[in-house]
Order: sequence, then C-alpha cells, then structure tokens
Amino acid sequence: MERLSPAETASLLPYPELASVIAATLSDCRAGRVVAPRDVSYRLPGGATLLLKTAWDDNIGVLKRVSVHPRNADRSLPLVRAEVTVFDVSSGEPLLLLDGETLTARRTAALSLLAAQTLALGEVRTLLVIGTGVQARAHLEAFAHLHPHNVYVYGRTFSRAAALAAYGRRLGLNSQTVPWPDKAAASDVIVAATSSPQPVVPENAAEKSLVISVGSFTPEMAEAPPQLVKRSRVYVDTLAGAKESAGDLIQAQVDWKDVTPLAKALRAPRPHSGPIFFKSVGSGLFDLAAARLAYGMKST
Repeated sequence: MERLSPAETASLLPYPELASVIAATLSDCRAGRVVAPRDVSYRLPGGATLLLKTAWDDNIGVLKRVSVHPRNADRSLPLVRAEVTVFDVSSGEPLLLLDGETLTARRTAALSLLAAQTLALGEVRTLLVIGTGVQARAHLEAFAHLHPHNVYVYGRTFSRAAALAAYGRRLGLNSQTVPWPDKAAASDVIVAATSSPQPVVPENAAEKSLVISVGSFTPEMAEAPPQLVKRSRVYVDTLAGAKESAGDLIQAQVDWKDVTPLAKALRAPRPHSGPIFFKSVGSGLFDLAAARLAYGMKST
C-alpha cells in the first residue's frame, strides 16, 4: 500500500473536479449505489473528539480516523489529525493511505464550493471567511475558482487573519482583514470555519447571503445564531448527520421537514430568496468521493 504525503494527496484532489465528484457521489448514494453508515464518535480526554467514518461502493471503500483537538490552536499544532485508508471492497486489499488532514480540508472546502454553485442567489462577488485555520485556508483556495471581487477575513487573532489575507492575495484575490464579521455581513457568501462553541456569524447577514458553516460539529456548538438560522432557508450536507451533530440547527429548533439535503437541492431549481444557510458536519460519503477522485487519478 502506498502512503501519500500531504502534497501528493492535495495534487490528486483539485477543488473543481472534487466538487463534481462529490455531486456524483451524492447522486449515487441517493440511488443506493453507495453505502455510508453513520459516523461513530467518542469523547477523548482534554476536550478532544475521535470520529470514525466509513463508506464504500462496488469497487472501493474508505476507513477514516479523525480526531479534533481544540487546544492544539494554542500549541501551534493542527486542529485536526486524520488518515484515510482506501481499500478494495472485493478483496479487502489496502490500496492507498491518504493524508487525512489534507483530504478533510479539501473535501470540506470542495463541498462548500459545490453548495455555493448550487445555492448562491447570484454571482459570488464578495466573500467573508471567519476563521484562520486549515479549513479557512482551504476555503480561500476553493473559492478562488469563483473569482470573487473582494474577500474579507476575520479571526480573533489579528496576526493570523492578516497572514491568511496575505495568502489570499498570493492566490490572486483582493483580500483584506475586517475588525468584526459585522463589517462584511452583506457578503454574498459567508464561510464560518472555526472551533468556536459560540456563534461567530453576524446575525444581520444580508437577505442575499449564503452562509456556510463547517466548523461546529456537536449539538453543543453553533457558529450561527438561532435568529439567523430561523429566518433562513436551511440546507445540509446529509440529513442524518445534521440531526445528530448540527448544533446550529438543533439549538435553533428547526423543523426538520423544512431542511433540505444537498443531494435533493442538486436536482431542484436554485433558491430564489434568502438568506440561505448551509450546514456541513461531514460524512464518510465525502471521504469516499475524495478517494474515488484520488485513486482514479493515481491509476491513470
């Protein structure tokens, strides 16, 4: 079995192609051609969380171990630690070991890119990124493919926000920091990619805004205030995962009958009014999509 470095893993997961494969994998899951059991989650000492994810189709499967360590930000260590094994479903033979942190960042950002392509009310001219970690960086990379005119970055530590904005400029984006998220609440797309247990998205997000939350992943965490969720059209990556883990929606006491999974949205007309709220909590389904793309590119 070949073990791929972070750089090698990233090279096999270009964002636009990955977004397309995620869409196809969602369609396959809806048609019963992909199996993605519910994630298994455990609490670890020190406030950390261990997640086990798996999914498979008729050819390959993935098994992912991921652990989230909120205290690592203060240690200058990655917030997320992960590895993904790709295996042959007919023989069990391991085929590839992908860098899980890289795969997680890229498939999450590619999923957000797909959500924007599907749900945004118009051209993405302005983007606000809340957060300064690995996910925030990946989202800058992914959304660069939409060529926004202006990008705003907010982080609780100014030096980290300034560094991310500078990285955005190296990507060709007109990016700058803002002192508070409210200063860019009218952005076409607002991405929250933080480990904050309390809301960080401005409650006064514009009616035209698509708000994407990818950081909170437990019932106790919420990046968006309940008032914003309640006045939004709500979409999720998977309905089962959201019902278990999407604190933003659970705390807002949403009516789940009004929550639309992305797989259904891909086959429906684009929303005509907002704000739109898209919640992503992750699933082995999206790791399988990344493995499909990476293994396919590696085999050609």
